[in-house]
Amino acid sequence: MRLTTSEKIKIILGRKDMTVKDLAEKLGTTRQNLHNKMTRNNFSESDLEKISVALEIDYEISFLMKDGEKI
Repeated sequence: MRLTTSEKIKIILGRKDMTVKDLAEKLGTTRQNLHNKMTRNNFSESDLEKISVALEIDYEISFLMKDGEKI
């Protein structure tokens, strides 16, 4: 079973002893706005980059070709 992006963010928040409200404050948005994005699991690449900076974690998006090449 694969975790959604929202589920992964919730795990990271738990490990960092943070709430969605804490993350929203670091992002300069409302808790409700972030909650809505998490409920819909609707994040842009820009959103995820900002979240990674706010959480002080590394973030990477890549595609893996059928021949194993990572792009």
